[in-house]
Amino acid sequence: MPTRTTLTLSAAALSLTLALTACGEGLDLGNDDDTAFTYGLLYPQTGALAFLAPPQIAAVDYAIDEINKAGGILGTEVPPPVQADEAGDAAQANQAANNLVSDNVNAVIGAAASAMTQASYDTITGAQIVQCSGSNTSPDLSDIDDGGYYFRTAPSDLLAGPVLAQKILDDNHADVALIARADDYGNGYLNAVEAELNALGANVVLTETYDPDATNFGAVITAAVTAEADAVALISFQEGTQLMAALIESGIESQFYLTDGLNDPDLGQTIGVASPDAITGTTGIAPSADNPEFNEGLREFDPSLEVFQFAPHIFDCVTTIALAAESAGSADPTVYVEHIAEVSRPDGTECTTFAACRDLIDDGQAIDYQGTSGNIDFDDNGDPTAATFEVFHFGPDGYEILDYIEYANG
Repeated sequence: MPTRTTLTLSAAALSLTLALTACGEGLDLGNDDDTAFTYGLLYPQTGALAFLAPPQIAAVDYAIDEINKAGGILGTEVPPPVQADEAGDAAQANQAANNLVSDNVNAVIGAAASAMTQASYDTITGAQIVQCSGSNTSPDLSDIDDGGYYFRTAPSDLLAGPVLAQKILDDNHADVALIARADDYGNGYLNAVEAELNALGANVVLTETYDPDATNFGAVITAAVTAEADAVALISFQEGTQLMAALIESGIESQFYLTDGLNDPDLGQTIGVASPDAITGTTGIAPSADNPEFNEGLREFDPSLEVFQFAPHIFDCVTTIALAAESAGSADPTVYVEHIAEVSRPDGTECTTFAACRDLIDDGQAIDYQGTSGNIDFDDNGDPTAATFEVFHFGPDGYEILDYIEYANG
C-alpha cells in the first residue's frame, strides 16, 4: 500500500452523458436566467493529450451530479457541460474558447494543457468568464493578465520540480540529465528541477530541450547517451514515448524519471519495447490526491474509467465555482468571481462536499472548502499554495503507486 510522506523542500526552485437522477425532482429546470448555471468544458477530445479526456469529462460530470443531488446551484439544476475540443492545437483551442463564449457559459473548465490555456485564456477571461483548470502546471500562468478570472487547482511546476529533484537524489543518483519539451510546460518544469538539483548539490550533466513537433530526436538521443548520466528526467507528453524507445534501443543504462505527461499505466505497450523489463525501475512524479474515497466514488460513477489523472483537481474546479456562486447568490461570473478565493480560505469552517458547504453558506458562515485534491487555499494569482504528488513506478509487477508526497510553499 502507498504511504504518505510530507516533505519541506527548498524554494529554489472528462464521453459520458450525464444521467439526471430522480433527485432532481422538484428542481427548477434552468429557465431562470439569474440562477441558471452552465459549465463549458475545454478539453482534448483529440490530439497528444487525448488520453486525459476520459478523466476530464468524468470528473466534471461527477461533480455536476453531486451538485444536482444536493439541489443544484442556487436551487437550479445544472445541465451537462458544453464541450469543446482544444485538440492540443493553439488555433483550435482559441476557436473552441470562442465557441464557449458564444454559448454564454457561466464558467469554463480547462484547458488541459498549459499551452492551450495560454492560447485561449484571453478569449475567455477577456469576456469576463471564470476559467479554472485542474491540469495546468506551467509557472508562466501565475502572472498572466487575466483580470482575476483564471484559477487552477493543479499545482505549478514550481512545486512539482523540487519534488522530482528530491526523489532523484533520494534514489542515490548524482549525475542527472534533464530533457524537456521546448514549450511553457517543459521549460518551466526543467528550470524548477534544475534549480532544486543545483541547490541540493547534484551534478546536472545535461539540460536539453526539443521541438515536440519534431519527427527526429537524434540530436537529443546522442546528447543523452554522451552525457553518461545515471538518471534521465524526461519532461514530456506522448511524444516522449519515442524518446524513451530510442534511448532504450541505444542501450542507455540510466534510470528514467518521468512527469505527469507520461503517467500512463500502459507505458510499456505504448513505447512498444520488446521486453516488459525495459522500463522496470522507471519512476515519476504527478499531481495527485491521496483520496481513496473519491476514487471509489468516481469509479462507481464511471466504471469504464481507467485513468484518474487530475480528476480530483477538475472536480474541485467545478465544486469551488459552484460554491462561489452560492456565496455570491449569483451565477454571474463578474459577481461570483470575487468569492472563489474566499470559499477555500482557512479562516472559514472546514467542509468537504458541495452540500455541506452550501448549507454552511446558507447559515451565514464563512467556509473553507477542503477539496478532493487537498486543501486548495488559492493565493492572489489563483494558484493553490499546497499540493499532493504521487510517486508512480514501474516495478517487476507493473505499474504501481509507491508514495504520496505533500508539498507546500515556504
